This record gives sequence, C-alpha cells and structure tokens, in this order.
Amino acid sequence: MAKANVKDLLEAGVHFGHMTRKWNPNMAPYIFMEKNGIHIVDLHKTAVKLDEACSALEKLTSAGKKVLFVATKKQAKEVVAKHASELNMPYITERWPGGMLTNFVTIRKAVKKMNSIDKMKKDGTFETLSKKERLQVDRQRANLEKNLGSISDMVRLPSAIFVVDIMREHIAVTEAKKLGIPVFGIVDTNSDPRKVDFVIPGNDDASKSIDMILNVVSDSIKEGQSQRKADKEKSKEEGEVVSADKDADFDAAAE
Repeated sequence: MAKANVKDLLEAGVHFGHMTRKWNPNMAPYIFMEKNGIHIVDLHKTAVKLDEACSALEKLTSAGKKVLFVATKKQAKEVVAKHASELNMPYITERWPGGMLTNFVTIRKAVKKMNSIDKMKKDGTFETLSKKERLQVDRQRANLEKNLGSISDMVRLPSAIFVVDIMREHIAVTEAKKLGIPVFGIVDTNSDPRKVDFVIPGNDDASKSIDMILNVVSDSIKEGQSQRKADKEKSKEEGEVVSADKDADFDAAAE
C-alpha cells in the first residue's frame, strides 16, 4: 500500500488550515497549533488518517468496487478529473446533480438519453431532423455531457465517494450517508469531520495540497486494481487447469 510521507505533505502545504475564527471545534484533535491567525494541521495525524483511508480504498478496489470522486471547486476540478480518469473511476467536477445518488434511476435515464442522441447521429436519424431541432438536440447533448459525461459508464451506485471540501459538497455527503455509502474526504479546519467515514485532515483549498493527497490515494487504488487483475488471471488459470484435468479424466474413462 502507498504510504503518506509527512515531508511531502509539508512541502505541498497540506498543513495550512483556515483562519482561527472560521474553525470547527470538532477539528480540534487534528490541529497542531495556531500561527498568525491560521490553524496548522497536525501532519502526523494527517499521514495516519491518509494511510487508513488508502488501506480501505485499496481493499475496495481489489474487490472490483467503484469510487465516485466529487470536487466542483475551481482549485480541485482539473486535479480530480486527471486522477479519476487515470484510474477509470467516475467523477463529478461540474454542478452536483441533486438526487445523483438518492434518485440514481433518473440520472441513469438522463445518461441513456445522451447515448440515444449518439445513436441517432450514427444511424442517420439525426440528419432527418430540421435545422432547429438538430440545434436543440446538440445543445441538450452538450449540457448532458458537461454534467454527466464523466459518469456515463457508472451503471450502478458507487461503493464509496471521495470528496474534496465536504462543506461545499454537503449535498453529495448527505446523499451518500442516507444510502449508507462510505464517504472519504479531505477535511479542512472549518469542516465537521463527524460527517465523514474516513477523514483526511488537510488543506482542501490549494491545488498542490489536493494533488499531493490524491497522488497517494491514486497509488493505493492502482495497487488494489492490480491485485484485482492478478486474482482474475489466477482464477482463469486455475479454471483452465481444472478443465484440462476433467478432460483427461474423461479421456481415461473412455479408454
């Protein structure tokens, strides 16, 4: 499993919290000190909690489970999209669609609508529409792609969600908790860690900090995916051996 390094976390500025007047008292166990009116996160505790989160994520992905990444703030969008894409995981970096989890059936219908438009373009049906209708369909397709394109392959609810800034993404967190879906989150000093199952205390406002944490998370998920692939190949080989043994037994019986 990938391990968090306190020195790397420090260099990425993960320790910088919010101004002391904006703090959430429930974050007290993860705060090291106050400096110039800003809370400083205890990076030793961040490293421990990050390792715990990574261990759980590696276990999930080694079982073939999907993790939905959520980050709609400007500083996190590109970073999260990059990591999630590399991991072949679904992600939301535009507006969170209300009911994304609690009303997943409706979201799937919207995704199917997007796919049906693509089918229209392939089979020529699209060309039979008037110019005005084609324009409307194109706008609808672009809007669906912007909001749901990154989850088009997600055919069932995720096994967990990973959130950057649990205050901003409070609707996503609430929906996940309602359905019993584990929530992993980067939690800054102004947030309530009790709302998250796997807390990663740290700076959720700086791209460098978010990228650093996601580097460690991604490495763990990749290890889980590699383990999954190895297990599947091993099962396939064992299946072929069993099949060969059965064939040999059948041939011997026939003789």
